[in-house]
Amino acid sequence: MVGASIDFADPRDAQAPRLRHRFGPPQRVLVAHDLTEVVPVLLAVQAAAQHGHWCVGHVRYEAAPAFDTALQTHPPTGPLAWFGVYPQALPWPEDPAPQAGEAVSVDWHTGPQRAAFDAALDTIRQAIASGDLYQVNYTAPLLGQLEGSAAALFAALQRAQPGGYALHLDAGAEQVLSVSPELFFDWQGDSLLTRPMKGTAPRGATPEQDAAHAATLRASPKERAENVMIVDLLRNDVSRIAQPHSVTVPALFQVQPLPAVWQMTSDVCARTRPGTTLADVFGALFPCGSVTGAPKVQAMRTIRALEPQARGVYCGAVGVVRPDGPAGQGGFRATFNVPIRTVVLHGQSASCGIGSGITADARPGAEWNEWRHKRAFLERASMPFDILETLALEDGHCRHQPDHLARMATAAAHFGHPWSAAQAQAALQALAQQHPQGLWRVRCLLNAAGTFKAEAFAMQPTPATTDAPVRLQLAAGPMPEAHSEFTRHKTTRRAHYDRYQPADPAVFDTVLWNEAGELTECTRGNVAVLLDGVWVTPPLACGLLPGVGRAVALREGRLTEAVVRTADLPRVQAWAFLNSLRGWLPAALV
Repeated sequence: MVGASIDFADPRDAQAPRLRHRFGPPQRVLVAHDLTEVVPVLLAVQAAAQHGHWCVGHVRYEAAPAFDTALQTHPPTGPLAWFGVYPQALPWPEDPAPQAGEAVSVDWHTGPQRAAFDAALDTIRQAIASGDLYQVNYTAPLLGQLEGSAAALFAALQRAQPGGYALHLDAGAEQVLSVSPELFFDWQGDSLLTRPMKGTAPRGATPEQDAAHAATLRASPKERAENVMIVDLLRNDVSRIAQPHSVTVPALFQVQPLPAVWQMTSDVCARTRPGTTLADVFGALFPCGSVTGAPKVQAMRTIRALEPQARGVYCGAVGVVRPDGPAGQGGFRATFNVPIRTVVLHGQSASCGIGSGITADARPGAEWNEWRHKRAFLERASMPFDILETLALEDGHCRHQPDHLARMATAAAHFGHPWSAAQAQAALQALAQQHPQGLWRVRCLLNAAGTFKAEAFAMQPTPATTDAPVRLQLAAGPMPEAHSEFTRHKTTRRAHYDRYQPADPAVFDTVLWNEAGELTECTRGNVAVLLDGVWVTPPLACGLLPGVGRAVALREGRLTEAVVRTADLPRVQAWAFLNSLRGWLPAALV
């Protein structure tokens, strides 16, 4: 048992230092295996914090009936509550991610099936139409197998989902790796703050599209209705322990950027009544309304009927209760997240829940895409990858080097990889000196630890002329990952491209298109078409890599951006493949 580590934002002051500590083996463990033991454990946690100890742990979703027997769940599959009691908080390591270079991967082999998903949504919408409830938070687990250490996976999860309320808890038989962005509650003195998260939109491929997605989320009647339902539920829950007239909503419909999605949050605050205990707070609020639905009792009945297994730590509460204020005066502060974006390990077996709030106007396709967007953090953390650039080295000169390094720097900032432009420039300069003549393909890699490497390989020019263009084929179906971050940024993770590689060696590349029927790119470069006498290339908003060769052609005025649909193909007068390495290649669609 290695203890725990926490890296929590200050929920009351975004500019304040983060609460970052590690803990050794616990001095003792407080655990509840039975519903009757949950409240005593929480009271013991509070007492320990009042006596100067730090308590880090979790409360399972299935602990809900300990506070209200009307809240139905599946039988638990582990301790209903588990807290390690630590005599002191140790400093955060100077290197915040010593496992950055350690290999880690998770093979997620089991996940939700679309048919079952659609059937569940139909059931929920029928229940809403019948007046049984307003909203249900429907979830399903992803199951996988970890290769590597839990510490390395936690470091990868933090890089994939920075900020928020990150916690790694080693409870021996079970480890919790949470990088949740959602605050359950922060309780300090008599001041109680909750921040439910409801409402989601994907991040955009360009700054303009990203801002448009945020604005759409902020103004969406569906997303605002979903959020306000849960705000009203939380107001009601909080009022059970609040001083009269103290419940307020100081922030409503706030839009928060995360790496893969925009999320909408609201604040519900109150002053708690004198004598309120930690068990009372849990009794009033647990589980958080954002992961149940409204009304809570009926929503949880529906969840039990539709979800075939216990949720466990997922959708419960994970957090820290620690001393606060002058020593010896019994002050304490409790901060808990809602453990979404959370991986639970039993040995090397991993699970991670994904879910969303379903309302009357929920559309299966849109909700399914929301699940895909939400799991992007997990896909980023679950498989090692390097940021990649490929450029031409011709007679000792790296073609378009500033553009390539700028694109690599953008990807490094996006994925949280350390970046040194000076290191990259020095490596490329050394490579150019080693290869002063000829044409070379340069492969640049930047790993998670910030190590830059460049290698040169001999390259022969592509024999493409107007009379003998390279041959392109159209993908047989849409590419689901068109709007993935691994499409917008160039990395060594290329499975979503590799499955479209031509089987015929006479075909140079495949033209891809998205689920809206819009052309995007090829697997190894961008695409241009001549329409109505004008050379055009798909805009970034269609879902494609911002190629350097493409950017150069746009700057030179050789190309303009325009949406090209598969329905437009009979009108195409000419084709071209382009990238920085090969340049502009005349092409033909076969």
